[in-house]
Amino acid sequence: MPISKARKTLYPANWKQLSAAIKIKAGNKCEICDALNGKPHPVTGSKVVLTVHHLDFDPTHNDEYNLMALCQRCHIRLDAKYKAWKRRMK
Repeated sequence: MPISKARKTLYPANWKQLSAAIKIKAGNKCEICDALNGKPHPVTGSKVVLTVHHLDFDPTHNDEYNLMALCQRCHIRLDAKYKAWKRRMK
């Protein structure tokens, strides 16, 4: 999923290398649904593009334990739940 220009500045300069390492550690598959990177998604049939998710939703917190590899479907679903929660807290 694309990172907005405003948020991109929050990521470390080595984000590409860091995210690649997280994907390799996860076996190049989604850590929630096991969808394989580059293959058809088992639910949607669309090509899986593996992403890296910050468990605490903070792009400046890049410790390995705070990052997980996710397919776009799982990443969007987690982000949507978090955004809905943030809206309710306002």
